[in-house]
Amino acid sequence: MQELRPFPRTIFTRLVSPSQWQPAWFVLLAVLVGGVLVMLPPAESGPLLLRTAVLLLTLIEPLAGLFAALLTGPLGAIEVGLLDSGQFYLLFSLLAWLAHGLRQRRLFVPRTFLAVPLALFTGIAAITVMDAASYNFGLKELLKWGEMLAIMLLVVDRVTIWQERHAKSGMKPVIWLLVALFAAGLSQAALGIYQFGLRGDGPEHFLVLGQFYRAYGTFNQPNPYGGFMNLTAVLGLGILLSYLWEIGNWRLAMRRQQSPIANRQPPNWLAFFAVGSVTAVALMAVIFSWSRGAWLSLGAAAAMLVLFWPRKLWQGALLLLLGAGLLLGGSQIGLVPASVTERITSFSEDLRFGDVRGEDITDENYAVLERLAHWQAALGMAQDQPWFGVGFGNYEPAYADYALINWPYPLGHAHNYYLNLLAETGIMGLAAYLLLWTAVFWQTIRVIRRSDGWQRGVALGLLGVWTALTVHHLVDKLYVNNIYIQLGALFGLLQLLDEKNLNRKLHGARQGLEDKSRRLLYLRGEKV
Repeated sequence: MQELRPFPRTIFTRLVSPSQWQPAWFVLLAVLVGGVLVMLPPAESGPLLLRTAVLLLTLIEPLAGLFAALLTGPLGAIEVGLLDSGQFYLLFSLLAWLAHGLRQRRLFVPRTFLAVPLALFTGIAAITVMDAASYNFGLKELLKWGEMLAIMLLVVDRVTIWQERHAKSGMKPVIWLLVALFAAGLSQAALGIYQFGLRGDGPEHFLVLGQFYRAYGTFNQPNPYGGFMNLTAVLGLGILLSYLWEIGNWRLAMRRQQSPIANRQPPNWLAFFAVGSVTAVALMAVIFSWSRGAWLSLGAAAAMLVLFWPRKLWQGALLLLLGAGLLLGGSQIGLVPASVTERITSFSEDLRFGDVRGEDITDENYAVLERLAHWQAALGMAQDQPWFGVGFGNYEPAYADYALINWPYPLGHAHNYYLNLLAETGIMGLAAYLLLWTAVFWQTIRVIRRSDGWQRGVALGLLGVWTALTVHHLVDKLYVNNIYIQLGALFGLLQLLDEKNLNRKLHGARQGLEDKSRRLLYLRGEKV
């Protein structure tokens, strides 16, 4: 933990002090809210009452605001205004976190493993913005990464405090965080399934198989929607694999009639079926998005899950080879639909490089050539500014100077985040980004090797999530529509799973803080 100097006692700190919150304040607040609700129609009073409840809960526990931000974050693409719901709840949650620190006259900043690589990448990206064509575009991108870092620290700090205060009650805030993550994915999955086969209509260019429409949720585009749904589907798959492992061990112990069954508790069947249901619905949503990028990243994530599922890597490699053989055999004998096979195998067209100037544009190759043209523009930016690029977030403002004749309009990004980052931040920024994700993968694998039970399943699912995100970024950019709120919470979840290392750091930091507080009281002449 990093200690900040104690704040002097002010009117604000006295007002937020627990001793100052008398029942009269709550009665007055209830009267005011009730008066407003009476004046509004039911369609508006209901949401207002719900938002008021969320804000009050956030003042009590800042994690409540983060949970609300996770649920409402995907609505950002369809909401108009300065702040969408996800950003509003996130900002209020961070302010409440700060207020709690001010009330207690100290602020804890957890020293997490990922804080340094995250800050390093954000710092280098900030340097590139200094000479960028548009500060507005650059600051928007920087804000995303600053939010991810802040969310990670918020999750670690508040969950740790929650665990200490409610240790005897058995409450597990990590479970509630997982519930919020799954609830956000489930709501989007249900909407996507409705859009695909139940609504009966949709955008004409989303029509597939002659009668269905690609699912896109509230993202307005199937590709980022499919990438978002992978976060839920892959995380759920990892937890399910851990449950299967525990069920297998439990049944084996039962057969051997061990007493008391090797101290093993029976599996939590309710949690197993709940996670299984959410995962199944999320997988359906990924398929219904009809996104090749989402499908390929899901396949890569599943392969990573199988590889690291057993305790021994060679066993995972054998399972992976067996699964690949079964999948290949199924496609050969027609068990896999031809439309799906064709959709996946045509993916190689999206990954080829080359000069697309002079290419004949048809309806069949339009999407591929458009993507390649934007890759070519990104490479042109990188050649002119190799070290620090054209500025973080400035691909779109700089695109006009590098656009090909047949492709004058920017898509917002290069549809390959690595090329996009190389163009915007140069070699230095791309190197810092790769270093960050190397640290993420390394820490996740370390947690998998040290964990057991459902914690190992969560870590396994996180490894799959990082894999899906890394692969999908070959053809798209997923840091859109508040997905980074989910990623910040997942980063925080990873730090919490690294329990042994984290507890050692927290104990040492808090012990140091207590020693400094005693010295401060001694200097003031007060009793220690």
